[in-house]
Amino acid sequence: MQMVQETFDDLGVHLSDVTFVVVDLETTGGSPADCGITEIGAVKVRGGEVIGEFQTLVRPSVPIPAFITVLTGISNAMVAEAPRIDSALPAFLEFARGSVLVAHNAGFDVSFLKAAAASTGHVWPGFAVLDTVRLARQLVHRDETPNHKLSSLARLFGATTTPDHRALHDARATVDVLHGLIERVGNLGVHTLEELQSYTSRVSTAQRRKRFLADEMPSAPGVYVFKDGRGEPLYVGTAVDIRRRTRTYFTASETRRRMAEMVGIAESITPIVCATRLEAQVRELRLIAEYKPRYNRRSRHPEKALWVKLTAEPFPRLSIVRQVRGDGAHYAGPFASRKTAEAAVTAVHEVIPLRQCTQTLTERSRKSACVLFEIGRCGAPCIGEQTTQEYAALAGQAAMALVGDGRDVLAALRGRLDSLAAQERFEDATTLRDRMIALVRASARAQRLAPLSSAPEVVAARRRDAGGWEVVCVRFGRLAGSTVTPRGADPMPFIEAVRATAEVVSGPTAPAPAAHPEETELVLRWLEAPGTRLVTMEGEWTCPVGGAGAARAELEPMARQWGEFAEPWGETPVVRPLERPPGALRAGLA
Repeated sequence: MQMVQETFDDLGVHLSDVTFVVVDLETTGGSPADCGITEIGAVKVRGGEVIGEFQTLVRPSVPIPAFITVLTGISNAMVAEAPRIDSALPAFLEFARGSVLVAHNAGFDVSFLKAAAASTGHVWPGFAVLDTVRLARQLVHRDETPNHKLSSLARLFGATTTPDHRALHDARATVDVLHGLIERVGNLGVHTLEELQSYTSRVSTAQRRKRFLADEMPSAPGVYVFKDGRGEPLYVGTAVDIRRRTRTYFTASETRRRMAEMVGIAESITPIVCATRLEAQVRELRLIAEYKPRYNRRSRHPEKALWVKLTAEPFPRLSIVRQVRGDGAHYAGPFASRKTAEAAVTAVHEVIPLRQCTQTLTERSRKSACVLFEIGRCGAPCIGEQTTQEYAALAGQAAMALVGDGRDVLAALRGRLDSLAAQERFEDATTLRDRMIALVRASARAQRLAPLSSAPEVVAARRRDAGGWEVVCVRFGRLAGSTVTPRGADPMPFIEAVRATAEVVSGPTAPAPAAHPEETELVLRWLEAPGTRLVTMEGEWTCPVGGAGAARAELEPMARQWGEFAEPWGETPVVRPLERPPGALRAGLA
């Protein structure tokens, strides 16, 4: 397992090492837009000890109202000789530099300080802010104190200073409240600034106490598996940084209710460090398909993918199947649902009068035809109205629509769509539009999968942001191996090593790949991304002239706008040619 040295961001800043500046303001009113600051008081603390205090009166640009004087005791005469905010604010910002600001109802105080910074031309430093009111609402119950006012909390926590609406006194009282709240969350397992900032009572105590499960996770890309007490997988996920991602399951940043339930059951987390992001995504898919964890919602049943098949018989027909066989038939797909598969089949039937009965036909199998013959939607080969040669021409058109040049079929569908629109049969036009999109997507997917599924080996590389290369080895559409090369190193020995140690993969029945289609889609997206270079390839990578890819590129923006028949496994990018390294491979990848 590759270990990566953790950063302070990964570990979190322990609360004993955080410098807090607890601040309180007195003002001439409630809005920073038309009121000013009359007093600033602040206390700097670290590790429970006071290390500095700041206090100054401020002469506002507007008179202090009488009711404010009664409340705070600060009069116009008291601030007559006090510095203006353009002098007081820089001194406070210097005092608070590098600290975490704390205030009781922090939104009020910080809004006035930001407004003062803007009016005096100072850049607001972007302090981290902690609000003791928000924390108190999570930690202090109504049976302990009637409300969460500073005076009530100061009594509860035994503050040594009584708040009296003077800035420094209130700041001192807030310090004692802060320490009391930190003591409470410490008993709940909160020990870092990051945990304190994200604390909420929505995260149960039991959930927080299981945070230790993430302590031993590596700071590396890969897959993580939550398991119950019997070792059964509950949830499989992928992350750029396993440690950082798994820690979020024990904080307020995880808002999914089912994940909180899962964490309550989990007893362990198993990390699987991966060389590349693609490898992590593929491993995640394989583990979900193998174990079908009950808290994963997607990709649990890739074996249920459906294909549309044009049967290989004297009078072929379209059927929906779960398995691609080497029977000479033509296949399109895969489809994630029967609804979209049926839509694609119906689209073909709209313009090609194939038979829709399911029995095996000879030259003359029936004495009477079905209603489709009567309405002109079938040539009735069942009663000898069509010979095998005549029917073969129709079957050839359907085959081309699925796996070859489907322009004629798509043109016919577009003509049918225009006709319905001209007749103002908009509901029928919408239905036909959806069927056409389903057919085009299925054909394009089959045509994209087929070359990779039939290629014995494809090795490709992509430059890493940190230097070096990501290298993948794909065999029959299945990720067989991956590695990364160090920055500045010759990549060719690493490429040869990954080829020599890659998984041995048996050839599948095309167009189905040797992996679940979703995995091959992931690999294709990686290969088609800009900057990917083809190193070696066994086999051919071709797409049919006039294939469905062009039609899909044209229809996809409209399909996204319509929101119909969303991609079952995410958006698939338009096919782009792979870049071959210029010159010799060594020169191109060096």
